[in-house]
Amino acid sequence: MTAPAGTEDFIFNQTMLRIRDPEKSIPFYRDVLGMTLLRKFDFPAAKFSLYFFAYVRSGDEPVPADPIENAIYVFRQKATLELTHNWGTESDAAFGGYHSGNQEPRGFGHIGISVPDVYAACARFESLGVAFQKRPDDGMMKGLAFIKDPDGYWIEILSAQRLGAATAGAG
Repeated sequence: MTAPAGTEDFIFNQTMLRIRDPEKSIPFYRDVLGMTLLRKFDFPAAKFSLYFFAYVRSGDEPVPADPIENAIYVFRQKATLELTHNWGTESDAAFGGYHSGNQEPRGFGHIGISVPDVYAACARFESLGVAFQKRPDDGMMKGLAFIKDPDGYWIEILSAQRLGAATAGAG
């Protein structure tokens, strides 16, 4: 397929989720899901921070240390996750949390992570105490799962190979 004129160099760069407590969310995305924190941007005047995560693997271009080169690197990556922390939410007892999009009124649904083996990934998540919304053999759609991050956002855990075979006749 040919991209419409003027969009040839567009990329999907980021999805943003608001988080209550970076002390919980950063270890979840880094240690549980294996993502790399590319950069943290602090905005003291507005009292918020941005954390950009992506999957960085051996053989990938190294993440630059220079602040300007690093920012350019972050904003030209495909499919980064931006976590936005509004300062003070982590210690505000009256803060009710963010809407995950999966309660009424529904809106945002989930992000998805493709893994080689859903069952092995879910066994690992189970051992780490991760909350599940749906386990791989629950419900009608077998072989995929939904876990929850510390703010209750749903994360679909799927296998490209398995879903490719399962959906070959769809559409």
